[in-house]
Amino acid sequence: MKIEEIYQCYLQCTSVNTDTRKIENNTLFIALKGENFDANTFAEEALSKGALFVIIDDKKYHTDKKKMILVSNSLQTLQELAKYHRQQLGLPIIALTGSNGKTTTKELINEVLSKKYNTKATIGNLNNHIGVPLTLLSFTEDTDIGIVEMGANHQKEIELLCSITEPDFGYITNFGKAHLEGFGGIEGVIKGKSELYNYLEIYRKTAFVNLDDEIQNEKTLQITRYSFSQKAKSDIKIDSIAANPMVIIKYNKIETQSNLIGLYNANNIIAAITIGKYFNISDIDIKEAIENYIPTNNRSQLIEKNSNHIILDAYNANPSSMTAAISNFIQIEAKEKIAILGDMFELGKESLIEHAKVIQLLENTQIETYFVGKDFFKSKIEKENLHFFDTYENFEKNFKTVNPKNQKILIKGSRGMALERTLEII
Repeated sequence: MKIEEIYQCYLQCTSVNTDTRKIENNTLFIALKGENFDANTFAEEALSKGALFVIIDDKKYHTDKKKMILVSNSLQTLQELAKYHRQQLGLPIIALTGSNGKTTTKELINEVLSKKYNTKATIGNLNNHIGVPLTLLSFTEDTDIGIVEMGANHQKEIELLCSITEPDFGYITNFGKAHLEGFGGIEGVIKGKSELYNYLEIYRKTAFVNLDDEIQNEKTLQITRYSFSQKAKSDIKIDSIAANPMVIIKYNKIETQSNLIGLYNANNIIAAITIGKYFNISDIDIKEAIENYIPTNNRSQLIEKNSNHIILDAYNANPSSMTAAISNFIQIEAKEKIAILGDMFELGKESLIEHAKVIQLLENTQIETYFVGKDFFKSKIEKENLHFFDTYENFEKNFKTVNPKNQKILIKGSRGMALERTLEII
C-alpha cells in the first residue's frame, strides 16, 4: 500500500498510538519492534480495544485484511506518514535541539507563541525517531505553528529528524558535554547538533542564534538568522540578566521575572523572547507568558519542605548542566547549603574524568555535599564536607540521620538516579 493510501486511513482516525495500553476508539495503532518486544503480537488486541486501523510488518499476524495494513517496516512507515502529513499541512515548524535546556526552551516558546497562535509542541520529551513522527502526526489543520524538540545521542540522528520534520526555523540551545559516549567527544557533539544548521543552510531556512555563543555564531554565518545578544549587535538586545535564585531578564526597558532558577536558564528564556518577537508577539504578552510559566517534572523546581528551600533539578544531568547548576548554587546567598548530586550517565571513557571535575568544583567550598553513584564514588577524595556513596540505598541510610533544617538544598543527577526520591527523607 502506498503512503498516500495509508494517509487516507490515518485521516479517518482520531489519534495515533504505539502502545496498546493507551488505545482509544478510532486510533491508528502502529506496531513497532524493539530488542525486547514485538508489538505485531498485539495487533488483534489493538483492534479489540477500539483501534480503527493497525499497521504491522509481520505477515503472520495479518489476520484482518480490511483493518490491518501490512508494510515492510512499521517504523519507516510511521516516519514516512509523519513527513507526508507535515507536507500536506504546510504549517511553519520550529525545530530545536541542544545539549541542555531543550524541553524548558520548547515549553517557554510554546507559552509565548500561544499568546497569539494556535500552537502545538512536543509533549514531554518525545524527541527521538519515534517521538518526533508522533508529534508531527498530532498537528492538525487548526495548528498555526508547530514546535518540535529533537534529541540525539549519536551522529546523523538530527539529520534524520530534520528530513522527517522539514523545519522552517531552528534553534540550538548550546553545545555541551552530553552523550559523549555516543557522539565520540565534544567535537562529535558539535558536529551532531549542527546537522540542524546544515539543513537550514541547504534549504535556506532561518536559524535563531545566540551571538554570545561563539560556536553558534561561527556555524550560522552562511544562514539567514535572527539573533539575540547581551554584547554584540543583534536583532534582540538584552539589557541585563540576573538570578538570585530566579532569573530576571531586562530587554527593551522591560523587566521579566521568571520562575526559573539559575543563570543557566537565562538563554532559554531569552530564546523564547527572541522567537516571540520574530513572530510579532507583543512585549506585554511575552512578559506575561514567561512570568506565568512554572517548571514541572523535576526541572529546576523550587520546593519548600520542613523549613528547607530545595532546588530540585533531577530530570537529567551532564557535565555542562551540572557545572552550571553548581556554579549558580555556590553564588546563592545562604548560610547553610547542602548539595545532593547523582552520577552523570552516557559519558563513556570520559566519565571518571568528568565526575572528578565536578568534585573539584565543590572541593574548596563549605557546602555539605553528598555524591551518589558508582562513578562519583570511584572519583572520591578525602574532604570533611564531601560525602561519597556508591548506591542510593547507602546514601539514604546516612542522610536519614542528617535531618536538615533551614537549608538551601540542591538536588541534581541523571534521570536514572531518580534523586527526587530524596524529597521523601528531607
